[in-house]
Order: sequence, then structure tokens, then C-alpha cells
Amino acid sequence: MDPAPPSPALPRLTLVLGGARSGKRRHAEALVTTNPPPWIYVATALAFDDEMTARIAQHKARRVAGWQTRETTHDLPALVRAHAGSRMPLLIDCLTLWLSNVMLAEMEVAACCADLVDALAAASGPIVVVSNEVGLGIVPDNALARAFRDAQGRLNQDVAAAADRVILMAAGLPLILK
Repeated sequence: MDPAPPSPALPRLTLVLGGARSGKRRHAEALVTTNPPPWIYVATALAFDDEMTARIAQHKARRVAGWQTRETTHDLPALVRAHAGSRMPLLIDCLTLWLSNVMLAEMEVAACCADLVDALAAASGPIVVVSNEVGLGIVPDNALARAFRDAQGRLNQDVAAAADRVILMAAGLPLILK
């Protein structure tokens, strides 16, 4: 059985940006759950250590019933395309970890990002994407960190351009940018 159509309050594509601990994930979850379940939670994190493993477990345990989890570390565009015709709300958490995974795997960053933006733009939604705003701090002191910051900034701009709504989170407060 196909879930109910998307809530008019939840556009086809929403980007929720913010810094670390800004409240972006909690806000994104609240947006998605304005629709009836089931909801799809797309997790992009890799657990490289015990602390990250514990964080992932904590996030899973905190989710209410109704969430279906999909995990992808690299092929996010394919997962978005696989759900493009679905009416189930999709929450992608987060672009920052996905981009880190792509870069660590030495994949072609520009091509991967373009593929993701194309997949998001073609999807019927509703999709809520979480991403870190990494351009508000100091200039990183090494080439890899600068390349990451630049790629993340470009990806955020491209997703924002394709999005129907863009929200910047600061201190747990949503600021509607678009």
C-alpha cells in the first residue's frame, strides 16, 4: 500500500543546513514526521571508531517507530533514484558525511556531486537533506581540509539551487532562507 501523498507543508526538496549541534537533524526529522509513516532515514555515516559506533547506535535508538533505515556510504545518488517514484518521505543524513566518504575513497568528487544533485532534482519527493554549513569558520590549514570545505560549499550551493526550501539552523532555531 502506498502511503498518503506528501503534506503540502513539506515541499518536494528541502535542504536543512547548520553547524555542528545546531539542531539540524532534529528539525529535519520533525519536518519529515509531519507526514504519515513510513519514513525512510538514509544514513551515510561510517563508523571508524567506537565513539562513532556509539553515536550511530544512539541515533537509531532515538528514532520513533515508523522509520525505515537505509545505509549508503558512497552510492547516495542510486538510493535517491531507487526511491524517486515513492511517496514515502526521505531524510538524508547527511551530505557532509557522504562527501567525506567519497573523498576518502578517492572517487571523482565533482562527478559524484553532480550525479547526486541530478538525482535530487529529478526525484518527486518529499526529500529532506541535512548538510553542514562548513564555510563559517577559519580557513583550514591543510590542502585536504580546504578541498573538503570547497567541495562541501559547492555541493550545498547546488543542492540549495535545486531545493524548494532551504533552512539554516542556528542555536536550534530555523531560519528560512528560501
